[in-house]
Amino acid sequence: MTKEENVIDQVILIGFMGAGKTTVGNILAKMANLPYIDIDEVIISEQGMSVSDIFAKHGEKEFRRLEHEKLKELMGTKAVIATGGGIVLNPENRKVLNDTYPVIYLETDPKVFMNRLKGDTTRPLVQQKTPEEIQAIFEPRIAHYEASADFIVNTDNRNQQEVAKAIIDMLDNEQKQR
Repeated sequence: MTKEENVIDQVILIGFMGAGKTTVGNILAKMANLPYIDIDEVIISEQGMSVSDIFAKHGEKEFRRLEHEKLKELMGTKAVIATGGGIVLNPENRKVLNDTYPVIYLETDPKVFMNRLKGDTTRPLVQQKTPEEIQAIFEPRIAHYEASADFIVNTDNRNQQEVAKAIIDMLDNEQKQR
């Protein structure tokens, strides 16, 4: 898919924290000549506080409500959209994702994302958690990521540029087969 023949006008990225949704999303948006939207960043901007502060002041349930509303609002927007790692926890979000094409799951081995998350103080669900506790947060989400995705791209042995290129190539091949 080149900029001139961009037939995909929306791409949704899902995956666990540290999978690379933000960085890959930015690169992919440039490659596809689309705007980039990060649902968490939009919520942060609109609420005037970090995700950690939203969790602390209003709880995870309120954050998940805001996340759901933003996901619904952005459907149909021509953009590369990065979701938060927990977006698949809500069955209503999974329905929205299943009704959307294409949804790309950035699959990442726990050892890889644990390494990427070391020292990250911006993610409330992993602060002061052991690797085992983070693994316990991740495990139940895997089936939801896989069921919500149209495509799965493994990020483990690729840099963000390579992941974005793999997505472009995959979507390109899909378009040619249609």
